[in-house]
Amino acid sequence: MTPSQYVSHPPNNAACAALLSALLAAPAFAQEGAADIGDRLMADASVRAALDAARSNEPQILEEQVRLCEIEAPSFHEEARAKVLKSAFEGAGLENVRIDAAGNVLGERPGQKPRPHVVLASHLDTVFPTGTDLKVKREGPLFRGPGIGDNCRGLATLIGIVRALQQAKVETEGPITFVANVGEEALGNLRGVKHLFDVELKDRIDRFVSIDGSGTGFVHVGVGTRRYKVTVKGPGGHSYFSFGNANPVHALGRAIAHISDLEVPKDPRTTFSVGRINGGTSINSIAFEAWMEIDIRSHDAPALQALDAKLHEAIAKGIQEENARWNGRGAVSVEWEDLGGRLGGVTPLNSPMVQATISVTKALGLPIQIFSATTDSNIPMSMGIPAVTLDGGGDGKGGHSLNEVFDSTDSWKGTQRALLLVLALTRP
Repeated sequence: MTPSQYVSHPPNNAACAALLSALLAAPAFAQEGAADIGDRLMADASVRAALDAARSNEPQILEEQVRLCEIEAPSFHEEARAKVLKSAFEGAGLENVRIDAAGNVLGERPGQKPRPHVVLASHLDTVFPTGTDLKVKREGPLFRGPGIGDNCRGLATLIGIVRALQQAKVETEGPITFVANVGEEALGNLRGVKHLFDVELKDRIDRFVSIDGSGTGFVHVGVGTRRYKVTVKGPGGHSYFSFGNANPVHALGRAIAHISDLEVPKDPRTTFSVGRINGGTSINSIAFEAWMEIDIRSHDAPALQALDAKLHEAIAKGIQEENARWNGRGAVSVEWEDLGGRLGGVTPLNSPMVQATISVTKALGLPIQIFSATTDSNIPMSMGIPAVTLDGGGDGKGGHSLNEVFDSTDSWKGTQRALLLVLALTRP
């Protein structure tokens, strides 16, 4: 997860109305009770015991964070790390621990009643390919290593919550399912959480919380995305003898120039990026093929649709210009491949879910930092199911880079905050 903006974005009225309607239809604690749920929970002796356990267990949780981080888990290849999480869930005393058909690790903690059913999830996968040096180096409170914050911190926090609840023998009204899910990063396209909602836990999830990365903020707006691979093809040829043929690389360059000039609104925040380009066979050849991968984003569906249309126009214009430049000789053509996308959504600021998140954050004396981002919570948000994504505590920088750093100073507060919120959400 990388936040797209560190302030909250208001949703469009139609989306907000639809989601509020869905919230009213689902089991939900009272609006007036959400605003002070944090203080009320802190007054409970068993809850305080769990919070104390979360703090005292932090040295071991940091060791788990390092251990997990040194296990390769690129998207679509999370199996080794999943086995470790399965063992951790079993060791902590969760029930019906299993790995589902998608590769998600699930463990259940029963409640006194079957509903509301809360899912607490954290993603297994990283952006780093097989063969990356994942060795973590420690310098006092600082941990350095690819993925140490995103999302080894989230996974460690998940384990910390399970252990603290079990040690304090906290009973909840509704059940909690803990999930270490696959496919959050890059072209994983949230496939793990999609499987939860479509198959594994279909129609059984009332509230959803994901833990992703480091810090103390939270996400209530899910940024929608669309991704494409665009390939330009032509006959190619020798750079000297076939000069005059339209060139796929040049066509791609023209298209990228038009994309870079696109105008997008600042509110709703809407973005575009050509992330990768490739093509050609040698320096003295006219390429017969060149391609690029494109990512566009917005939390507002109409804005995303409008940008998508502009993107198609920009690329068509680049192709036309290249063919016109050479009077149609060796004309190039374009092919589009849909690389998947993520539906956007929002859990409204005035919803009980967000009010409870703010309440438990305040109860622990943490600052209120609200983000918009693309996370696993996009899926439930798009379905009208109350959801937020929490930072996992501590502080970090350099996410998605080989030089990622996690500062563990007071990182236990992230575990405490997530624990408190889950307990709040298990109440009717």
